[in-house]
Amino acid sequence: MAEHSGSLRVIIAAIAGNVAIAICKFGAALVTGSAAMYSEAIHSTVDTGNELLLLFGMRRADKPPDAEHPFGYGLQLYFWVFVVAVMIFGLGALVAFYEGVEKILHAEPARYVVVNYIVLGASLVFEAGSWFVAFREFRHQRGRLGWLEAVRRSKDPTVFTVLFEDSAALIGLVIALIGIALAEILEMPRLDGIASLGIGVVLAATAAFLAYESQSLLTGEAVHPEVRAEIERIAKMAPGVVGTNQVLTMHFGPHEVLAALSLDFDDRRSAGDVEAAVSRIEREIKAAFPEVTRIFVEAKDRKAPSQTETPCSLAAEPTWFGRAHDRRRAGRGDRQAPDGLYARSGDRRRPADRTLDRSDQRHGPAGGRRNPQSPLHPPLRLRRRRACPLPDPRHLAG
Repeated sequence: MAEHSGSLRVIIAAIAGNVAIAICKFGAALVTGSAAMYSEAIHSTVDTGNELLLLFGMRRADKPPDAEHPFGYGLQLYFWVFVVAVMIFGLGALVAFYEGVEKILHAEPARYVVVNYIVLGASLVFEAGSWFVAFREFRHQRGRLGWLEAVRRSKDPTVFTVLFEDSAALIGLVIALIGIALAEILEMPRLDGIASLGIGVVLAATAAFLAYESQSLLTGEAVHPEVRAEIERIAKMAPGVVGTNQVLTMHFGPHEVLAALSLDFDDRRSAGDVEAAVSRIEREIKAAFPEVTRIFVEAKDRKAPSQTETPCSLAAEPTWFGRAHDRRRAGRGDRQAPDGLYARSGDRRRPADRTLDRSDQRHGPAGGRRNPQSPLHPPLRLRRRRACPLPDPRHLAG
C-alpha cells in the first residue's frame, strides 16, 4: 500500500474521529431523546463502517494479477466506493428521514439539552480535525485545478470520498445544533425532527454524488486528454510509424492504466524493425507515465477496411437477383445469397441502380468466373444510397 500512503493516513484519521464521535452521540441521544442527535449518531456509525470498507477495498485492489483476473484487482477499489455511497443513502439518509418523520408526528421536548450542546461541540472539534487531514491531502493531489474539476479528474476516490463524508458530517452537525437550539428556544419540538430531515437531505445528496463519480470510474474511464495526446505523440515519433489509427486507454485503478495502440507501420520495414519500434514505444511511454503498466500495440494498415467502421464506399447495398435461385423462398422476406450476403425479395430495378461489368464479378476464394446463367450465381447489382465511389466488387464478394 505504499502508493496509497496518503489515502491510508486520511482513512485512519477519519476512523479514529468517527468512532469517538459515534460513542458520544449515542450517549447523548439516549440521555436527551433528541431525533437529530440520534440521526447524527447513525451518521457517524455509517461513516466508520464506510472507512473500514475503503480500507478493505484498498487491500483488495493491491492483490497481484492472477489467471482469473489477468489485469489485477484495481477496479475493486471503485466497487467498494460505490458500496460506500449506497450505505450512506441506505443506512444514513433513510434512517435520518425516518427519525425526522417520527419526531414530527410524535413531538416531545428534549431532556438535558445541555448534554446535546456539549457533545455537538466536541463532535465539531473531532470532525474538523479529520476533515482537515482529508482536505490537506486532497489539496496536494488537485494541484492547480479547481475543486470540482479535481474531483471529476481524480482517479483515486478514497481521499475525496472521505473529504465529502466529513464535509457532510460538519454540515449535519451545524444543522443538528441549530435545530436543537431552536426547538428549545421556541419550545417547538418538531424543529428537532425537521433538523433530522435536513441531515437526511445532506446525506442523500452526498450519496448521489459519490455514486455518480464511482460508477464512472467503475465502468472504465480513459486517461486525461493531454496524457492520451502525449502517448500518441510518442508513438508517432517512433521510427517506421507512418500514422496512428487508434489510441485507447482505460484505468484499472488509480495507478494502473492499460493502453492499446493501433499503428500503421511502413510496409518496407522488416519484422525486426517493427519489434524494435514497439519496444521503444513501450519504454518511452512507461518512462513518461509510470501509471501506464500495460501496453498493447497492433500493427494495422490505415487503408484496410475496419470491422467497426462503415466507410462511404460500403454504403452501397449489395443486392442479389436471380430467376431460378431459391424460388421456394420468394415473397417470404429475406433470403441468403450464395456468398453469405442477403437480399430482400421484392426489390425492383430502379434508374439509380448500377450493374457491375461481368468481367469484374468474382466468386469464391479461388477467384473463379461468375456464370450469370447459373441459378447459383445470379448477377450482382448495387443499389446506390448516396453519391459514393463504387466499391471494389472483390471486397464485396470476399
